[in-house]
Amino acid sequence: MNSHVPDIREEILKNIPPRRITASIIAEGEGIIAGTAFARKEMERLGLDLLMIVDDGHYINNGGEVVRFAGSPKQILMAEETVIGLLAKPSGIASSARRFVDATGGRPEVVSGAWKKMPPSLKDMVRESVKAGGASPRIVPDQFAYLDKNYVELLGGVGKCLAAVAHLNGIVKVIQVKGRYGDIASEACEAAMSGAGVVFIDSCNPRDIESVSDRLCSLGLRSRVKLAFGGGIKLEAIDLLKRMDVDILDIGRQIVDAPMLDMRLEITDTQN
Repeated sequence: MNSHVPDIREEILKNIPPRRITASIIAEGEGIIAGTAFARKEMERLGLDLLMIVDDGHYINNGGEVVRFAGSPKQILMAEETVIGLLAKPSGIASSARRFVDATGGRPEVVSGAWKKMPPSLKDMVRESVKAGGASPRIVPDQFAYLDKNYVELLGGVGKCLAAVAHLNGIVKVIQVKGRYGDIASEACEAAMSGAGVVFIDSCNPRDIESVSDRLCSLGLRSRVKLAFGGGIKLEAIDLLKRMDVDILDIGRQIVDAPMLDMRLEITDTQN
């Protein structure tokens, strides 16, 4: 019994004489382009000749040409299945990141660390897409130790957790506070007194920003730390949050789960 499965493309194209095809990928919406490094690598793997591609971070209008390439009919059809996906989803992420950055006007700073929760094969793509949109994939640019709720739990509290890393000179200590060991403002103050550089209020409740800020200010501790806030932040909440005493907004799903920037492939020239 012959188990060979024919290449459907070959069957469809077998009566077409060899020819060079030029094609373009066109945006079907406006937004920020990302993923071009991954698209370049895929086009090279397919043996396509790259003729033009826009840069990551470039704003594209609806109907704008994102990339142009040439190859055989089969190569062009294969590119439709792979190259578009390497541009459309990253560009959707970058476009969402840019909307948040534009909404804040530069303060608070927009970061998105949710790429760390992606499958390993997607981490680089998501991280680079966040950057293309003008946000940061890291809560601070310097080397840092991120002490999340699990470290705090394992080490017995905020102060003990920070004491465990006190010897790490030159490393910013970022600690997540959720109000599990008392009220969240008290945890934030303990963190500030124990050497934290960034206190991450991960509570989804903007009112916690006010209570933490007020308590830190009343004790003369506010200047010791940056305040970050996260948890389900949506674009419509930015107007409120940017009027509050917060330095960093960590936007998760609203950026990394953004819908793709739709694109299509158009054949623009055929040569015998």
